[in-house]
Amino acid sequence: MAQSLELLLIQFLMPDNDARRQAEEQIRRLARDQQVVPALVHHLRTAKTPHVRQLAAVLLRKKITSHWPKLPPHAKVSLKQALIDSITIDHSHLVRRASANVVSIIAKYAVPGGEWPELLPFIFQCSQSPQEDHREVALILFSSLTETIGTTFQSHLNDLQPILLKCLQDEASSCVRIAALKAVGSFIEYVNDGGDIVKMFREFVPSILNVSRQCLANGEEDVASIAFEIFDELIESLAPLLGDSVRSIVQFSLEVCSNQDLEINIRQQAIQIISWLVKFKASFLKKHKLVIPILQVMCPLLTETADEDVDSDLAADRSAAEVIDTMAINLPRHVFPPVLEFASVSFRHINPKYREAALTSLGVVSEGCCEHLKDKLEDCLKVVLEALKDPEQMVRGAASFVLGQFAEYLQPEILSHYESVLPCILNALEDPSDEVKEKSYYALAAFCEDMGEDILPYLEPLMCRLVMSLQSSPQNLQETCMSAIGSVAAASEQAFMPFAEKVLEMMKGFMVLTNDEDLCARARATEVVGIVAMAVGRARMEAILPPFIESAISGFGLDYSELREYTHGFFSNIAEILDDSFAQYLPHVVPLAFSSCNLDDGSAVDIDDDDTVDNGFSGVSSDDDVNDEPRVRNISVRTGVLDEKAAATQAIGFFALHTKSAYAPYLEESLKILIRHSRYFHEDVRLQAIISLKHILTAIRAKPPGHADVLEKQKDVLDTVMNIYIKIMREDEDKEVVAQACMSVADIVKDCGFAAIEPYITRLAEATLVLLRQESCCQQVESDGEDDGDIDHDEVLMDAVSDLLPSFAKVMRSYFDPIFAKLFDSLMKFAKSPHPPQDKTMVVATLAEVAQEMGSPISAYVDKIMPLVLKELTSSEATNRRNAAFCVGEICKNGGAAALKYYGDILHGLHRLFADSEPDHAVGDNAAGAIARMIMVQPQSIPLNQVLPVFIKALPLKEDHEESMVVYSCVCNLLLSSHPQILPLVPDVINAFAQVVVSPDESDQVKTVVAKAVSHLVSVYGQQMQPILSALPAAHANALAAFANRR
Repeated sequence: MAQSLELLLIQFLMPDNDARRQAEEQIRRLARDQQVVPALVHHLRTAKTPHVRQLAAVLLRKKITSHWPKLPPHAKVSLKQALIDSITIDHSHLVRRASANVVSIIAKYAVPGGEWPELLPFIFQCSQSPQEDHREVALILFSSLTETIGTTFQSHLNDLQPILLKCLQDEASSCVRIAALKAVGSFIEYVNDGGDIVKMFREFVPSILNVSRQCLANGEEDVASIAFEIFDELIESLAPLLGDSVRSIVQFSLEVCSNQDLEINIRQQAIQIISWLVKFKASFLKKHKLVIPILQVMCPLLTETADEDVDSDLAADRSAAEVIDTMAINLPRHVFPPVLEFASVSFRHINPKYREAALTSLGVVSEGCCEHLKDKLEDCLKVVLEALKDPEQMVRGAASFVLGQFAEYLQPEILSHYESVLPCILNALEDPSDEVKEKSYYALAAFCEDMGEDILPYLEPLMCRLVMSLQSSPQNLQETCMSAIGSVAAASEQAFMPFAEKVLEMMKGFMVLTNDEDLCARARATEVVGIVAMAVGRARMEAILPPFIESAISGFGLDYSELREYTHGFFSNIAEILDDSFAQYLPHVVPLAFSSCNLDDGSAVDIDDDDTVDNGFSGVSSDDDVNDEPRVRNISVRTGVLDEKAAATQAIGFFALHTKSAYAPYLEESLKILIRHSRYFHEDVRLQAIISLKHILTAIRAKPPGHADVLEKQKDVLDTVMNIYIKIMREDEDKEVVAQACMSVADIVKDCGFAAIEPYITRLAEATLVLLRQESCCQQVESDGEDDGDIDHDEVLMDAVSDLLPSFAKVMRSYFDPIFAKLFDSLMKFAKSPHPPQDKTMVVATLAEVAQEMGSPISAYVDKIMPLVLKELTSSEATNRRNAAFCVGEICKNGGAAALKYYGDILHGLHRLFADSEPDHAVGDNAAGAIARMIMVQPQSIPLNQVLPVFIKALPLKEDHEESMVVYSCVCNLLLSSHPQILPLVPDVINAFAQVVVSPDESDQVKTVVAKAVSHLVSVYGQQMQPILSALPAAHANALAAFANRR
């Protein structure tokens, strides 16, 4: 075989393709025989040309997995020795590298079985050899062996570290330094969090940086990029590997990303490291005071102009904007001041790129720094609106972008500026630049969506402009124009009716387009029809929907993921407006949703296989070597498919929720899909699965429980759903997904009652406690480093977690006390320094609602709660004062004798909230609610002669009408009992009651209560009441009389 194989190897290397194919076929046939191993070993030793020796090693690597177990001992010994000789003697670097790869594969089987005890000593010996080639190949072996026997090295790390460190500092050979760099990167994933090991790896960082700087100086950017791969691993490692080295890593990354002489790819890697640090190690950046240095580089990068041949996704200005965006989300209070300073300085710059950068910086921090921007909104908005008139297109486009960002993230404050903003956006729609127009449509869409009835004065001119633009604009503008029309429809609701027919007719034209270049517009049109249908309602739409639904269904035959995604959203909207009448469409649309849910993700895997890719030997397949797996370097997924799956998953939930029992034939398959998607790798799909699972439960609970099998099925589905939610609360890594699971649990608890959820209450409480302790998977982003005492409110997650406690209390009442006792201390930690005001008011609101639902057991906690709540009454934040007022009322109502000793302090604290200096009406309303509760439970403990005049003066309630019943019932009880302290205040009371009965914000139930009290007064004090009633405005007097006569 050896002689024929030699000829085939030579033939395979010939340039003649036919000859190569013939040789490949023959080699593949011979390779099935285990005798191929000694034959290849022979050629590895003796072939004269390095390409033949290399090819022999490549074939050995590919075939040894299947043949190794069957080789006789002498053949194994011969193979191992040949490889050692090749690694140490062969003059060709390519041959040595190929042989090292074979060693890696054999070691996977031989080392754990004790068949190659001399291998590791040999490698250690080579690593310290005076010969450069030996040191390099030893390091190559270290790298490749981590892929097969990495765990074996864990016990040798103490010996290996000084060798790697020495090689990183090898002054004689750049090849050794580079190989050492790669070896260090290979070992990181095998590092545990032992103190010595962590210290050991931290010591590598300075040498890694030195090697990388040398490589960059020599133009070896591809090698320097290995450093960024290592830093990436350090950041993601569960072991605390960064330590103080984070400062030098950031400094190096900033050097690279700001160096315009370097290739954009290496700069992009550097920017990505900063981005990962911001996302996963934000506390490190705060601790080491790196936020400002990073922004001092990132903000100027916004001014960089990319070369025309650079992919826009790699452009430095775009990447820097993404980093600033991430920083704003994770470190808002640290990011906003320097960004605002940069914007202020750059906005007047003579260079338009700086003016654009100033605006862009404000736009990208809008989401994360929304609360800070709201405080500066008027000044910032003035700058942005002025920029819409800038002579440079890029600046006007940036201004339109920023307006869209402000409209999206600065709600509701931005809406109060509509009178100045909307005319400016409308003017921008006439801009000569299509790019500015496109961004202006985005701004218009974002701004209009939440305007509500404020849009009505602008509705007609807006729609005339949009319809005209839709008819005359190029396609890219038509798509953004349609988004704006959808937002206007959503805001104006029924008022959109006069424009619906025209818009729907135009959308019908888009929904029959079939050319590839038109499908994006068709998708957007489909979305708009769904939004218009939601706006104008079922009565207007039901009769005209069939042709739209038919067009939407036919779009699934066009193989365009975005169209399918938007169509699932369209069906969700139609299901919502048609409700049970949507059942007729289920046989047509449910299979489409299932089909999208079952789509292949289109994963693309990047394999690191140096032999086949670099050396042209890919034709020599490893057809039967299933265990020979090269290392996966990167996985990418078609995001369009993800969006489609998320939309389809959402649609399943909407179909079930709105058609209920009619959805029964699809419940089984839907449940299978949603269970699968609850474990899906991408959080967007998991999120929709979590929401839809609750809708499935709602649908199945709607079935009449006429048979035992229905009750059993309902119980099974509840069990499945609750187990998934509890698991997600503890184990999911995405905060938004966990938050949605918490919200769904709260809803299910309220809907199903205690009897249904009793089997899960212990585990739910345990999962809630884990979240309150911030020990769940989604809260373990930063695994190392000390906190610097600066905490931001976790609005996404903790508000949802804290809402669980009142939901448990609502169904368990006093029986919630033992569970609350276990959760109490962890909840109260959020009210302690250095937690922000939002955390404190979250705690106070939770305590208030628990007290309201749990009742008297709250008395055991009064002494621990009251100091916090009294302090919160003086907070500078209106929301905190409002929640504190509500809380003291509920504590007094349910806290019994334990609360009495605090009455004086409470009255003193509440008195400030009735003053004219209190700017927030809802605060005053909740203070009135607190006083009412105190009077109703302990009237004898309150100086009514001092309290009632202030209390009555605050009526009627102005904003928080949830307090109406308790406040007016309190007053009415005092009137009905003819309490002497209320009688002198009757004129003021009647005046307040008259305003209550004409208020559109008050319920008929409240109006009836006050009218009853007025009737009582008239019947008891008839003559004295007449002047008081006569003094009322006629409309008020008539309304009061009308309600009084209803009794």
